[in-house]
Amino acid sequence: MTESINAEAIDIAEFRRALGAFVTGVTVVTTIQPDGSPRGFTANSFTSVSLDPPLILICIAKTASSYAVFSKTRHFAVSVLAEDQKSVSGVFASKAPDKFAQVAWRARVTGAPVMDGAAASFDCATHDVVDAGDHIILIGRVVDFVHTASSPLGYCRGAYVNFSLSLDALAAAGSGAQVGAILEHRDGLVLLDTPEGLRLPTAAKLEPESDPRSLHGMLAKLGLKAHLDFLFAVFEAKGGPAPGVQIYYRGRVKNDIVPQSGGAMRIVPLTQIPWDAVRDDAVRSMLERYVRERSEDAFGIYVGDTEAGTVQPLAPAH
Repeated sequence: MTESINAEAIDIAEFRRALGAFVTGVTVVTTIQPDGSPRGFTANSFTSVSLDPPLILICIAKTASSYAVFSKTRHFAVSVLAEDQKSVSGVFASKAPDKFAQVAWRARVTGAPVMDGAAASFDCATHDVVDAGDHIILIGRVVDFVHTASSPLGYCRGAYVNFSLSLDALAAAGSGAQVGAILEHRDGLVLLDTPEGLRLPTAAKLEPESDPRSLHGMLAKLGLKAHLDFLFAVFEAKGGPAPGVQIYYRGRVKNDIVPQSGGAMRIVPLTQIPWDAVRDDAVRSMLERYVRERSEDAFGIYVGDTEAGTVQPLAPAH
């Protein structure tokens, strides 16, 4: 007995963004082609299937350049990348013709390459290939595996998740750093009215919440329950109202708030930010990048100073 469900057409772009809320690992999937050359790509659609027998799976788009090879392969390997292997992810997410010349790898039981330094790797014989809409599900029976104590590289909402990155940034900046946040509420961004114009919430240190001089303490005083998700920018302000190292996170407000009339806090929709009122050039430039990357659902991390720097792109997993 089946139930008929009348569903509206799904917006594919929004569906992809919703799926991005799920934190995954980052893997490199590899095989040996019929001519003996290695082939590989970056993927985050990986999961375990069974312990007995030991089965794992990976999903491959039918439009992917590797589809023809992997849909017919008899063996393949999956390397779960470690936290320090973002560059490996980038190589295999690119269209570079010499990917394997740029990374350290070795072959194990089946001959499929596995990445040196990976958090774990699984060498597999193809168990089944299942047709699934615009993808195939490649199921592998694990014939060999290794794992290490390395922290795995994570991926969520178009960004790598590196759990030590935030602490590293604070430690490197020292006690003179200013710590701020780009916080999204359901109705827009949190901005503060100050004599120097609209500013982001910023404090002399990150914690503890009990200290009103900390960022978490300031947010608590404003009535905000916020979660800081990812690092967004680290730069040195050479002038302006707050010279020195600036560290900004992007995050979200978890509670319902209603800004008080005449209060310092404002909730401003992303499309209605009064740019002229954001007088700090560095903050305005950073917010403009945030709005642009938010619309693309793909973020980077800016590292530099107020005059020059680089946005380190966070290569998408495929």
